[in-house]
Amino acid sequence: SRGLGDVYKRQWHISFTLTGFPLTFLVMMTISVLTAAVTSRAKQTEAVRREAEKEKMYADLLRAVSHDIRTPLTGIVGATNVLLEQDVELTQEQRLQLLRSTNEDAQWLIRIVENLLSITRINNSEEARVKKAPEAAEEVIGSAVAKTHKHYPDVDVYVSVPDELMLVPMDPLLIEQVLVNLINNAIKYTPVGSVIEIHTDQKEQWVTVSVSDNGPGIPDEQKPRIFDMFYSGANKVVDSRRSLGLGLSLCKSIVTAHGGTISVSDNQPNGTVFTFTLPAGKVELHE
Repeated sequence: SRGLGDVYKRQWHISFTLTGFPLTFLVMMTISVLTAAVTSRAKQTEAVRREAEKEKMYADLLRAVSHDIRTPLTGIVGATNVLLEQDVELTQEQRLQLLRSTNEDAQWLIRIVENLLSITRINNSEEARVKKAPEAAEEVIGSAVAKTHKHYPDVDVYVSVPDELMLVPMDPLLIEQVLVNLINNAIKYTPVGSVIEIHTDQKEQWVTVSVSDNGPGIPDEQKPRIFDMFYSGANKVVDSRRSLGLGLSLCKSIVTAHGGTISVSDNQPNGTVFTFTLPAGKVELHE
């Protein structure tokens, strides 16, 4: 027993004093320290880059909003001033026209504020996490259509959903905002009387929602930039004064934060189709 212990001691002693071991240890330690330093510097650089991009986005957003909201605000102030100062001289039709103009400008400002709030909510978290809960897709779509109908009572939106209940993990307010933006986009960029349709389907682990129209469509050269913030393609149907370019960019941010994708394609025989997908996930029902 004693001899065996001496062997172990000698082996330990020999292993610890192998020639070159201290040098190898120092080299490995140096490499580890340098690797950790490089990794830490890379993380800091990436964090600074993301923060700079976020600050630039908010600065651009502030400049764009400050510039573009002046037109509707000026219109609201001008119309109300006329109503207050010249009401007796106005005909009933002139009063109604001023009220309609004021209402349109106010509705546009409301939509801009809603988009801005959603953008702030999505970009407030570094990983853009959203709180998801099982929601009936049909109810969220119905709410978005009803909300749009209040702004555009003369526009009909046709909805097609599966017969079975489709529960999808989502933030219902954000996904409703996506649908509202896509429907509004179809209304603004298509002539009066265009057909707008919403179709929903589920294939395996993905839920697909499409919003289509039969308008003039989107030129191929504009499609790669259609989801960029502040980008709005030239189209005679839409009032260029009201093309801030937040709607589709916000849609992409929201869908991406949900783990989905969004794309644009041509409708047949003419028009545009916006399609986004959401992970179906696993939904547990509790009685």
